[in-house]
Amino acid sequence: MSPAAQLRSLAREHVAVAALTIPRLVRHRVWRDVNPHEGAGLGVVLVPGFGASDLSLTFTTTWLRDRGYLPTGASTGFTVGCTSELVDRVEQRLAEHAEATGGPVVLIGQSRGGGLARVAAARRPDLVCGLVMMGSPVLDPMGAHPQVLLAAKALAQLSRVGVPGLMSTDCLSGDCFEDNVRAAAEPLPPELPAVSIYSKSDGIVPWRLCLDPSADCVEVHSTHTGMALDPDVYRALRPRLAEWAAQRYDLRATG
Repeated sequence: MSPAAQLRSLAREHVAVAALTIPRLVRHRVWRDVNPHEGAGLGVVLVPGFGASDLSLTFTTTWLRDRGYLPTGASTGFTVGCTSELVDRVEQRLAEHAEATGGPVVLIGQSRGGGLARVAAARRPDLVCGLVMMGSPVLDPMGAHPQVLLAAKALAQLSRVGVPGLMSTDCLSGDCFEDNVRAAAEPLPPELPAVSIYSKSDGIVPWRLCLDPSADCVEVHSTHTGMALDPDVYRALRPRLAEWAAQRYDLRATG
């Protein structure tokens, strides 16, 4: 891809462009068709992407809550810290929410958050009844758009001069990086259902990096930043989430 094409692709990923898709989502049947009993109180932990906070998944949180799920944020801040520390935080939040809701929960992560969620799920499959990764480069965490990698390297340099709470250079190329890449590549337990959502229109993450061999890979047609605002994402998730809730609470006999 030429530099000009890369810039055009990156421009489509601006949050203002993603926001333009909100009216389409809220008019869509998958948003308006509400069933408050569908989730049966199943817990869900949401992990935001690189540079994003829990607020970036507000629409996902609202959609889940309206259907009877109990969603909560992973409390990873802007998800720019050390990978190992962020995975530990996701795992802790996972354990807390599983205890609060009375059993295994669903993990949903966008972009980097999906990779963090995958490692946490592999560590504690006993606490997870389903995993969703949206635009997550699990096959190569360093395969994102060059501009994103530049931002990550800039944060690592700030960490070197003493700015706290950021990823270090070790997270990009050292032992920490190698350990987490190895953990992210481990096969998931066969009893743990997983979904990886990808888009060939993704201007941040090459779609092939999302093709997790341990997951059911589903194609949508959104941008990377707009993935959580795409009706097709919710159309793909709804039957899977409902099945996970039914399996946990044995609701299949009653529909």
